[in-house]
Amino acid sequence: MILLRSDCLVFEMSNGDYIPCSVSTVTVELMGAAIDQLDREVVQHAAAAVLHYFHHELQRTTVTLSEFTEALETALRGLGLNVTCDSPPNSIRAVDSDLRRIATDAGNDFELGFFTRLREEVRKEVQGSPEMIRFSGLRGCVKQLAGAHRWCPRCERLSDQIVEFLRGCALSENPSQPCGLLVV
Repeated sequence: MILLRSDCLVFEMSNGDYIPCSVSTVTVELMGAAIDQLDREVVQHAAAAVLHYFHHELQRTTVTLSEFTEALETALRGLGLNVTCDSPPNSIRAVDSDLRRIATDAGNDFELGFFTRLREEVRKEVQGSPEMIRFSGLRGCVKQLAGAHRWCPRCERLSDQIVEFLRGCALSENPSQPCGLLVV
């Protein structure tokens, strides 16, 4: 389960992956070189209109890149611009990390060692300039760190702390070019 920022949608890729991403980031990618020839504010308003359309009118948070591209082109045409977006990319450069492995590697250092290793992992992964970092094994990692056999309120708090920590690390490591973050 993922909590999306208000400016994001989950994009279904042609290979079956689901990628949460900012609408403005996807718009810039789809517009390609044409974005330099247009008023950026107009393009931003069109992207915001498309986001509103999917979120509020259709009550959807997951769309295909084709659906988004078509809606964006329609919105831009409605503003008097005749723009054809680049074809959507088939894949996004992503790296995978296993939270449970990181917790195991922390050993007897428990949470303190885990968060230190987690920061190092994010730092290492961001150096490759991925478009997205996927962290799997959140539930097992939390139960391992909490020493719990069943999910409990402490597990819920720790899970939230890990996700917030990951967001902060990802933003602080590369603020000029943030990457997507998926935690499952």
